[in-house]
Amino acid sequence: MEKPIEIRWHGRAGQGVVTAGELLAETAMKEGKYFQAFPDYGPERMGAPVKSYTRISEHPIEIHSQILEPDVVIVVNPNLIGIVDLVEGLRDEGQVLVNTSESPAQIRHRLHLTDSPVKVWTVDAGRIGMETIGRDIPSTIMLGMVARATDLIQLDSLIQCVEEKLGEKLQRHIVEANLNGLKQAYEQAVEG
Repeated sequence: MEKPIEIRWHGRAGQGVVTAGELLAETAMKEGKYFQAFPDYGPERMGAPVKSYTRISEHPIEIHSQILEPDVVIVVNPNLIGIVDLVEGLRDEGQVLVNTSESPAQIRHRLHLTDSPVKVWTVDAGRIGMETIGRDIPSTIMLGMVARATDLIQLDSLIQCVEEKLGEKLQRHIVEANLNGLKQAYEQAVEG
């Protein structure tokens, strides 16, 4: 990659958007890449819309600002569609990854990307979270779709990083449930 790949995450406070961005960055670091990961909070209250940013590069990153023209937009909470301009500044060759039970074609229509070359991926990370973790906390699970949809990280590196980082704070069965969920997201992600 010649320039940093810039990723903007959208979700709601409490959904793990910041943690997922950091896990993505740390996975890239394990693969020998440079990274930045930082949040952009609005009103700091549970459920408020939040953004988080991740930059990944094969070279040191000199930029230190918000991401205004992302290569990838990750939408953790699909209820933000129509409330927040999720694709603002998205590059024409970019990608949108959405946690939803809807098809990529439906999301493409809802985001007004019908005639756009932007790639749209979907996976029902909320459902996977309920089935694996027992809670609708989709951010870590969505990292599986990131591994599949982009060339930024490898699934094996992601699994190792998530296991290490979550294993420091959570009980083993919760870590295993998260790993199972992100593997399912990797398999079930659909492009359209």
